[in-house]
Amino acid sequence: MIDLHYWTTPNGHKITMFLEETGVPYNIVPVNLVQNDQFKPEFLEIAPNNKIPAIVDHEPIGGGEPISIFESGAILLYLTEKTGKLLPKDIRGRMDATQWLFWQVAGLGPMPGQLIFFLRNTEKHPFGIERYTQETKRLFGVLNKRLEDREWLAGDSYSIADIAAYSWSAPYALFGIDVYEYPALERWLEAVASRPATERAYAIAKDMNPNAPQPVRRAEREAARNAA
Repeated sequence: MIDLHYWTTPNGHKITMFLEETGVPYNIVPVNLVQNDQFKPEFLEIAPNNKIPAIVDHEPIGGGEPISIFESGAILLYLTEKTGKLLPKDIRGRMDATQWLFWQVAGLGPMPGQLIFFLRNTEKHPFGIERYTQETKRLFGVLNKRLEDREWLAGDSYSIADIAAYSWSAPYALFGIDVYEYPALERWLEAVASRPATERAYAIAKDMNPNAPQPVRRAEREAARNAA
């Protein structure tokens, strides 16, 4: 059994998406960021950077004592090793998925995250807003270009690269992104959103935190566009 220390953020969604996709048994331990649960000593023992998600695997690879892991990218890599799922087996496909996972962790996450900070700050800083708006748009453009000639980000099948990038692409409206400017990305967003595991993962988030943003499906987008 895996204990998932979780809250309803893009990085948290990555892990529920993986676990729902693979059917690995897990138990959610809420870490309410609004209530500053991330600073509690018991959480810091497993996540010293006071960020979610983190996991404790009570049946780790190789047996022995439970293992704790923090950082969403590291968790995804561990879970692929544990399950043998959602990572290509061949070296080229595996490295393809790994590099796009690292691309997300290094860029499509930190950049829109900083943008949201500046947009929500009571003191407006035009330079910061412009800087992170343009970088976020650039990253969405990179993602769109990658998806123009392929169904999934890496290899021939859905992988942790798609999971990682989706969790930060789905709330595009928060970043001021017009998804219709990125047609390949829009197609991919719908493909990931329609997966039953994705639906279950975001339903978990909605039950835990009704204010958590939910993916907007194509039919909703079209209805809103036609009504505008």
